[in-house]
Amino acid sequence: MSVGVVIPAAGKGKRMGASVSKQFLDLYGEPILIRTLRVVSDHPAVTQTVVVVGREERARVESLLAQHGFNSKRVQTVIGGKERQQSVFEGLKALSTRWVLVHDAVRPFITHDRITALLTGAEETGAAILAVPVKDTIKEVEEGVVSRTLERNRLWAVQTPQAFRRELLLQAHRAADQTVLATDDAMLVESMGVPVRVVEGDYANIKLTTKEDWVLAEAIWRKRSSEQ
Repeated sequence: MSVGVVIPAAGKGKRMGASVSKQFLDLYGEPILIRTLRVVSDHPAVTQTVVVVGREERARVESLLAQHGFNSKRVQTVIGGKERQQSVFEGLKALSTRWVLVHDAVRPFITHDRITALLTGAEETGAAILAVPVKDTIKEVEEGVVSRTLERNRLWAVQTPQAFRRELLLQAHRAADQTVLATDDAMLVESMGVPVRVVEGDYANIKLTTKEDWVLAEAIWRKRSSEQ
């Protein structure tokens, strides 16, 4: 299985309230982006990794990659678009693999076993996502009033990476023509009528978006470090 990885890393992370983009924040001695890259690029199935960056941060990212031992053959950078969806599309075009993983730059706690399970699930239909059952009751709200309560046993919180046959995902992005903005890549594939397999993820595979996430991230890091 030849697998490429696209990591969109052009976000500003305004909700984190930091002075730098959240992917550059230090997590126990290394930037989050580097910790994420160490996991995904070291998976035995991965042969190509592309980090999609903003034009103004490309030099900084490439310097950071070199500093931490990632040469241009192992990890390359490309310039992204205004929206995440456009950035993923640019990353896809830089790959030559049959399969692709799309993974958030600020999910450093993904594990090899979940990536392997995801790739196995994707082989069935050409598309698979990681997700975990929601723990809370979810309600739809309109103008501050509950409109309905959703059935919790049918709800899953979606994570990354998401896995696809690369040509399938390219086709989905082209069909959207950058005019339909989806919140994740699976939505674009779903709109084509392609079944997307759900593979159970890991509650520790959090996305670092807010200051509260940072507190949880430090706890996860300490726990994993003590288990090694």
